[in-house]
Amino acid sequence: MADIAALTALVEPLVIARGWELVRIKMTTGEMGKTLQIMAEDPATGQLVVDQCAALSREVSELFDEVDPIEEEYNLEVSSPGIDRPLTRAKDFALWAGHKAKITLTDAIDGRKKFAGTLLGLEGEAAQLRLEDGSEAVMTFPIDAIHGAKLVLTDALIAATQPQSLN
Repeated sequence: MADIAALTALVEPLVIARGWELVRIKMTTGEMGKTLQIMAEDPATGQLVVDQCAALSREVSELFDEVDPIEEEYNLEVSSPGIDRPLTRAKDFALWAGHKAKITLTDAIDGRKKFAGTLLGLEGEAAQLRLEDGSEAVMTFPIDAIHGAKLVLTDALIAATQPQSLN
């Protein structure tokens, strides 16, 4: 399996050179074989459009043809994070405070690994979530204990991610 840290070291400078931010690099295995997913965003919009994804895909393909960092066969997917985006960086938990999210932990807390609720932001290096399981409890999860997190598609999230008018 490819080393994600090494792939990040190769890809991130290409993303930064375009003035964008790398959201995540992930290798998955599915029906179509292995897929290397590179997710990036323009900080001005929180998204990439199709032409931006295509340009980055071409650039990454050219670089990977030269350095060949992945031994096995794979498909390359370059995408924008989308509306119900993954939360991969500490700043994502602060930026999207007030929106609904799902968090999965690496290790269980009181027999649970999965939590859903409203993001409250960051407390130091930990994400805070108000649970919506009837308890309304506030949980704090160290960022490094989070296996995966993503926003939940809601009307409020759709409204918050609409392109802003230039008027």
